[in-house]
Amino acid sequence: MTALLLLAASLLTGTLALFPYTLYPLLLGLAPRKPLRLRARRAPSATLVFCAYNEAASIPAKLANLRAIREVWPTMRFRCFVDQSTDDTLALLQAAGDLVEVDTAGERVGKATGMRRLVAACDTDVVIFTDANVMLDPLCVPRLLAYFSDPEVGGLCGTLHYTNPDASDATIASSAYWRLEEKIKARESASGSTMGADGSIFATRRAFYPEVPPNLLDDFIVSMTVVFRGMRLVSAPDVHAYETAVVEGADEFRRRRRIACRAYMTHSHLRPRVLSMAAFNIYKYVSHKLIRWYGVWLAIASIGFAALAVIAFLGPWRGIPLVAVGAAVLAMAARLPVSIVRSLREAALQFWATGLGMADAWRGRQYQTWSTPAARAPVDLFPSPHAAAPHRTPVRSVQ
Repeated sequence: MTALLLLAASLLTGTLALFPYTLYPLLLGLAPRKPLRLRARRAPSATLVFCAYNEAASIPAKLANLRAIREVWPTMRFRCFVDQSTDDTLALLQAAGDLVEVDTAGERVGKATGMRRLVAACDTDVVIFTDANVMLDPLCVPRLLAYFSDPEVGGLCGTLHYTNPDASDATIASSAYWRLEEKIKARESASGSTMGADGSIFATRRAFYPEVPPNLLDDFIVSMTVVFRGMRLVSAPDVHAYETAVVEGADEFRRRRRIACRAYMTHSHLRPRVLSMAAFNIYKYVSHKLIRWYGVWLAIASIGFAALAVIAFLGPWRGIPLVAVGAAVLAMAARLPVSIVRSLREAALQFWATGLGMADAWRGRQYQTWSTPAARAPVDLFPSPHAAAPHRTPVRSVQ
């Protein structure tokens, strides 16, 4: 009986660990659809904002990308906050004063504070948020603004594509994860709202911008505030952003750990507002976010329960040696120089980084500022709006 109970506990925790990546996307496909109601009307005014820290390698391509966007949408305004960079980021942006308005501070304050300063200086209907190293399809702006013709839409998240998905084991794992994430967001959106946006590309109505503590994830809080206000946060499959994934596994590990710590602290901050949402949105939030953050600990618990079940069934004298041998075999197999094994090992390390980030949050550690990975090349796409660009679809709005 003990062995059966331990086996049941192993199956339960294992199923929960995998649920956000397997059953949850499938169940979303059964949810009723809520179509958008886009209308032909004058597009709202918009400002595109981003923060930068030591992004000198990406800024020339970023400025070229902004000029291409301006050619497509002449009324678009651009603002940037430079967080005390130690390279030429500030000088490069200030040299393009005809294109982008630049703000900075006398000390490092972090992205959340920088974004708050940028939004406070905006007077447009919509604010578009992105990152310094992310390049946008120039035609994304008219498509993006068209979504706001639906009066129920308070914000949207675009679709991010990694330009180097096969560059390393780290990028293979990251790209596979992100492709699944984009599919989940699209299915959530089809049934109402997706649960939060990524900072690479999203937009909200300016009036919805909340107060964001400096040590928390501003993109998640800002985008979820739309849902808390009773509006829709939708996924836009025709709004494309492009970024190079972090190549070095160690850099990605640190990034995942930092994000996980801030994400879990952000969840704790938002818990009262999450519980005030409609029941279906609470279900999506718990399935997509909360269970995923606990995923590594659920997986460890599943393995532990399985080992204890074997020991309980066979007895300690036979069970413990068998578990030890099994663990040794798995450890040796994980070091095999085979492509699929290396990718799975990298995915497991990124999974573990999320768990360590949660542990950091439990200990009260805070990440307010960020660093730029050294092993990341800039994306140089779309030098002009007339260049061939992948994934383009017809523009659906009028200016």
